[in-house]
Amino acid sequence: MNIFKIALASAAATVALSGAAMAQDTLKLSYNVGVASDYVFRGVSNTQEDPQIFGGVDATYGIGYAGVWASNVDFGTDDPTAEIDIYAGVKPTVGDTALDFGLVYYGYVDDKGATPGQFSYLELKAAASRPLGPATVGVTVFYSPEFPLEAGKAFYYEVNASLPLAEKLTLTGALGQQEIEFGTDYATWNVGLAYAITPNLTADIRYSDTGVNSLGSIFDERVAFSLKAAF
Repeated sequence: MNIFKIALASAAATVALSGAAMAQDTLKLSYNVGVASDYVFRGVSNTQEDPQIFGGVDATYGIGYAGVWASNVDFGTDDPTAEIDIYAGVKPTVGDTALDFGLVYYGYVDDKGATPGQFSYLELKAAASRPLGPATVGVTVFYSPEFPLEAGKAFYYEVNASLPLAEKLTLTGALGQQEIEFGTDYATWNVGLAYAITPNLTADIRYSDTGVNSLGSIFDERVAFSLKAAF
């Protein structure tokens, strides 16, 4: 867990260095709720290709942030039945580059199975993004010291981009690679269109797929539609 301690120390140092700036800020809360035709996470259906209902609360203070997000899940077993994520981090900027260093805990309701707690896990996140002409491009790395189902260490690497096509229409996409110590490595990609129906309501339609065709239909290509309200 040394990398975990280093990440916490780095985050604490960043917050300390920006203390003067944060003193000028106030705590801000935001909320989101939505529905989707499928819960697609890194190219894989987390609801056995059934609909998703989700929602969350986020708090920001200066460059610091924290939040809670929840969704129904179905892994093809009797449990778990729901996912509750807890996350926190800092988002400093260096010139035109926006950085994001954080922690995400993926917790699952009724996480029992043969080994209690076998699905819940922790990830460390490091991300950077910057404008490139009219587009925004970014890279993200996630690290888990113990992936679900006792699969050992895991990394997820992603490059992503977004491009405004019109005043309310944005094209986005990503290419990722999931690597699992005692599991199956696979590539995943997605591309989609997001349309701002109102300042608080966004519709998204997205095509996604993985490089795996031997682990069941939840890894197959799919098109998912979502509607999200944020306020």
